[in-house]
Amino acid sequence: MTVKQLYEYLNAFAPRALSAEWDNDGIACCMDEARPVRRVLVALDATERVVEKCVRGGFDVLLTHHPLLFRGVKALTPSRTVPRKLMALVKADVTAISFHTRLDTAKGGVNDILAELLGLENVSAFGPEGEEMGRIGDLPLAVSAAEYAATVCEKLHIPAVLLSGEGSVRRVAVLGGEGGDFVDAAIEAGADLFLAGRIGYHRMLDGAEEGIALIEAGHFATEVAVCEKLSALVKAADPTVEIELDTTPTIQMVTEKGSI
Repeated sequence: MTVKQLYEYLNAFAPRALSAEWDNDGIACCMDEARPVRRVLVALDATERVVEKCVRGGFDVLLTHHPLLFRGVKALTPSRTVPRKLMALVKADVTAISFHTRLDTAKGGVNDILAELLGLENVSAFGPEGEEMGRIGDLPLAVSAAEYAATVCEKLHIPAVLLSGEGSVRRVAVLGGEGGDFVDAAIEAGADLFLAGRIGYHRMLDGAEEGIALIEAGHFATEVAVCEKLSALVKAADPTVEIELDTTPTIQMVTEKGSI
């Protein structure tokens, strides 16, 4: 399988047409689309540590959820992190590919995975017009907002979440990553509770007064499970490809007893 064939296979699962207009996912750098793919490193983010691992480990492709090139690069110099990573990948002939908002929106992508992890049934898409990448569904039984927050910690393997609001919860909306702009859409969709990676302090305050409970569960925690999906897609495209997952969080949660 070549780089081009891998990209086309993944693009069939999550086509570019599903990406938000402001997004910049896809192939960020590639020296040769005809290059054979033998080793792929899958990660949520193209951090410097992950890029260095790719270079030293002899990987052909770095496959991530978040794009390496998101904002404009004005100069290729080692003084800034994105150009530095880009130059390192190109020098080592490593292709960088990302599937961002299209993977959020795609059936079986980030938000379907999140909805399944959190026990939702009768799931459908929701969101502001033109960005229906979130998912909304029902819990088997109604629970309190606090009880559901504890369940989220268990299912996402995290020690804590931020909860705003209270009351009985049955209909739940979810969105991996940044979700502050989706609160109004969740309310309009009839959600009792909306969960996202990040919502924002003031929006969390307002939401509770607007009649919806809100949970912030962390950007990484709400999206990292998609790395397993990306790995499975690569394996389905070509079973001979060696795949390694890197799901070590860069941003650590620290308590008085140390990092978690």
